[in-house]
Amino acid sequence: MRREFKLPDVGEGLTEAEIVRWHVKAGDPVKVNQIVVEIETAKSIVELPIPWEGAVTELMADEGRTVDVGAPIIAVDTSEPGAAEPAGPGGPEALAEDLVPSPPEEGAVEPGAHGSPAPKEKRQAVLVGYGVKTGPTKRRPRKRQGEGAVANPARVEVDGHQAPPAPAPPQAPAPAPEERPAARPAVLAKPPVRKLAKDLGVDLAEVTGTGPEGSITREDVHAAAEAPQPVRAERAEAPERADEERVPVKGVRKMTAQAMVASAFTAPHVTEFLQVDMTSTMEAVRRLRGFPDFAEVKVSPLLLVAKAVLTAVRRYPMINSAWDEAAQEIVIKRYVNLGIAAATPRGLVVPNIKGAHALPLPDLAKELGRLTETARAGRTQPAEMAGGTFTITNVGVFGVDAGTPILNPGEAAILAFGQVRDLPWVVDGELAVRKVTTLALSFDHRIVDGELGSLFLRDVGAMLEDPLRLLAWS
Repeated sequence: MRREFKLPDVGEGLTEAEIVRWHVKAGDPVKVNQIVVEIETAKSIVELPIPWEGAVTELMADEGRTVDVGAPIIAVDTSEPGAAEPAGPGGPEALAEDLVPSPPEEGAVEPGAHGSPAPKEKRQAVLVGYGVKTGPTKRRPRKRQGEGAVANPARVEVDGHQAPPAPAPPQAPAPAPEERPAARPAVLAKPPVRKLAKDLGVDLAEVTGTGPEGSITREDVHAAAEAPQPVRAERAEAPERADEERVPVKGVRKMTAQAMVASAFTAPHVTEFLQVDMTSTMEAVRRLRGFPDFAEVKVSPLLLVAKAVLTAVRRYPMINSAWDEAAQEIVIKRYVNLGIAAATPRGLVVPNIKGAHALPLPDLAKELGRLTETARAGRTQPAEMAGGTFTITNVGVFGVDAGTPILNPGEAAILAFGQVRDLPWVVDGELAVRKVTTLALSFDHRIVDGELGSLFLRDVGAMLEDPLRLLAWS
């Protein structure tokens, strides 16, 4: 029997992926859970296993092609001798289909139009346009522009759990059809309708929905396609030059670009700088390398910078928080998922160490090394980049003194660690040559005011100037 394997959503509501490399070809036998393809999502390279045993009959997407979630990418004939039988109710066919569940019932509203997913204990991959499907939890409706703030100014999130979401505010009346808001309105349409609009070349933002809650139906799309279109002047394409190269923006680089633009124009950034005498820290790093507990790990100045940040976060918890625009609340997080920015050939990735605040120094060193090696190999998984609360970017490895880092979306602060180099420094009233670095802290000024940002940066610097303070404050 011919079975088609559909591209699943491998993490956090992704909508498409690029086929990077096939591990099989037509005619090859495959076994259950055998890796058959590598794909590049907007976050990382992911290997996909096949859920059946049989023989490959067709590769339905070429290498380099971008495929929508839910589209079939490989066909397998499971009627070959020795093919695996279903392991449970529904068999392997149900297993593959579970990766791309059916869309919600008629009348459902597209997530993202009225809110973001509430905290959840379990998630499922979903079809394009339906976001992340949760278990028994429900979505909190997003506040519409112009509505007042909720009563509670802050909601504390402890170890990944939050208080129940606030009740939905009353819906504002829809604007008159002739009035067009400045912002692009949210579009309510199911995946089949979106696909139909794409096939017919219809811009859903220009269509007035007649379905439930203003959603767009197939009839609306057909009507828009048949309506006369205004004549638009075609833009003349720039002539190609032999000394120019055009690089497609996709995958990790595309995701990074979108995230950085959203962060830069959403959170008001402030950056402060501090020069730090790292001489004592560099000596501490040298001594740690000789300890048995650190014999199998790489000990670098970044390790003590990370430890100083974790200690300072405990002293100033507001620096480790997030702005919830929908609820008009600040979410203070009592745990730290420490992100480490890493440059890779495919773009910038920021994997994070889950629960870094609770790790002893040797374990923190091991996790730093593991994340760095995985990122450079291009094997960072989406789960490793989700849920970060604070980020460190080590620009010093490029020979740079400082910079003005942009916040990772959903975080309140990011620290740039510059190169450590010999500079003249005044010590006890006399000039000396010391190991000096520059720290740059960017923070969201909606959450962190100048006093808090300055105190946090000052304490990080103080612990690096005198590692004994790091021990005393830990």
